[in-house]
Amino acid sequence: MRTYDKDFKINAVNLYKSSGRSLKTIAEELGPATSTLSQWVQDYKKEGGQSFPGKGKVKSSEEELKALRKELAHVRQERDILKKAVAIFSGPQGKGISL
Repeated sequence: MRTYDKDFKINAVNLYKSSGRSLKTIAEELGPATSTLSQWVQDYKKEGGQSFPGKGKVKSSEEELKALRKELAHVRQERDILKKAVAIFSGPQGKGISL
């Protein structure tokens, strides 16, 4: 399986967008599968200059999503702790902690 660098992918997408030729024709000329070129076009439309970060590198949108998921898990944990605390302190006298 051949790997293509970011510049190649961007140039291939720009060639497709500016030439008016089909994905199949451009893919045959450049080498990648038509489905691969199609995916590049979709990625470039969605992410623009942030597309094709390379192996092991994360797109900024994916990095932000990961951070938000981590924060959400933390907030849910805090919420669950507070729910338990409310249940303990609002229970009948003698069962909770008296201050």
